[in-house]
Amino acid sequence: MTKIRCAWVSDDPIYQEYHDKVWGCPVYDSLELFEKLCLDGQQAGLSWITILKKQQNYQKAFANFDPYKIAEFSEADVERLMQDKSIVRNRLKIQSIIRNAKAYIAFVEQGNDFSLFLWEFVGGKPIINEFLSLMEVPVETPESQAMSKALKKLGFNFVGPTICYAFMQAVGMVDDHTLDCFCRNS
Repeated sequence: MTKIRCAWVSDDPIYQEYHDKVWGCPVYDSLELFEKLCLDGQQAGLSWITILKKQQNYQKAFANFDPYKIAEFSEADVERLMQDKSIVRNRLKIQSIIRNAKAYIAFVEQGNDFSLFLWEFVGGKPIINEFLSLMEVPVETPESQAMSKALKKLGFNFVGPTICYAFMQAVGMVDDHTLDCFCRNS
């Protein structure tokens, strides 16, 4: 019997596994949230599958998303990454990961918890939507707009409201599995 998935999922096994086991599952670890936020920023203007297929390459290129190591990247590192064909070679996107690492460090070194901060935008628990089709799913919400504004104020970039909403879906802050998707019941 064929599993019914959300309509955005192709027949690509990588995409199906991501949908089935990752997308929409709540993530509370601050460093994992930092990584996913950076990766969602890389998606801007591209399809998510492009970044998903390069995720391990990004982890290797960006020190497993250790913000303290990334914050030390120099202009020479940016130039090296601009030559790395295993990631998206966009200078602004590469620099955004470095900038976001510095913003993350500044935030947590003030005694803040990044996970708690992000989860506050949904009241600390997932928002469960009941959409019948992909056409009903918004690209941004008041919560993603507020998150975007707050992150930008902290110095993050590539965190517009649409990116923030995709991030919120990915890390389970929002459950947008359509009502006919088998993941709604799992």
